[in-house]
Amino acid sequence: MNARTQHELLDPPVHQLSNAHLDALEEETIFILREVAATFERPALLFSGGKDSLVMLKCAEKAFGIGRLPYPLLMIDTGHNFPEVTDFRDQRAQELGAELIVRSVEDSMKRGTVRLAHPGESRNVHQSVTLLEAIEEFRFDALIGGARRDEEKARAKERIFSHRDSFGQWQPKAQRPELWTLFNTRLAPGEHFRVFPISNWTELDVWQYIEREAIALPSIYYTHKREVVDRRGMLAPVTELTPPRPGEQVVIRDVRFRTVGDITCTCPVASTAATAADIVIETLAAEVSERGATRMDDQTSEASMEKRKKDGYF
Repeated sequence: MNARTQHELLDPPVHQLSNAHLDALEEETIFILREVAATFERPALLFSGGKDSLVMLKCAEKAFGIGRLPYPLLMIDTGHNFPEVTDFRDQRAQELGAELIVRSVEDSMKRGTVRLAHPGESRNVHQSVTLLEAIEEFRFDALIGGARRDEEKARAKERIFSHRDSFGQWQPKAQRPELWTLFNTRLAPGEHFRVFPISNWTELDVWQYIEREAIALPSIYYTHKREVVDRRGMLAPVTELTPPRPGEQVVIRDVRFRTVGDITCTCPVASTAATAADIVIETLAAEVSERGATRMDDQTSEASMEKRKKDGYF
């Protein structure tokens, strides 16, 4: 054994360490996805077409195989989603031969279960109502989501198997311990679980995995030119739903989206990153979380994530 080989054994190259870390995260995610399939009668995988749900879907593909996903995909559509994302969602579900269930906030509005304070109000927070209606309709007992603990302070309180009561609410003090990767999945009638297989991933892990696995994403995750205005320190996109306000100057910038959601509350960031490798480098230098940098509805206490989660949010 020469000196170089000895050195590599003691101090392996950075890319090998990175892959080992991703392998461990992938293995944990696959284990959890299989545990859900084995434990629950009517689970569903929440699928928005965003990067986190696509990473989770890639792990599900490895866990079960293409065309063999044991649970349907569920999308709660606000009606204000970016078309690039919803088109990609439909395409990916078709490629995998997966059942895709879409339920709309607009339908909840027609039923009168969702009422907006004003026509321009973001529908994002109202997804909770439509989600709970879908749970009742299909009698889902477990919903698999792509939330991560690094996204927001309230997310960090989540268990991987997060218990919801018969009202669909999250009670932090009622969550169950998860020692030695043992999960208490006992349910009373009307209760369900939210399961988060990528809880322990970070935004950087997600992008490294996307790069390694060559996962296709909606185009808006990469740099493109877009009309924006500076609003409360963010680059608000200019669309039919979000026109410029009096006094705001419309400019064209090179931007990309770190996260995708309702058009009325999701902002891009300035970026020229055209590949996943470019975004990995940008993410290493980021000082603000993706939600903190891009979601206007997370900027006020009234719309805090913890309150939403207690009301049944993802």
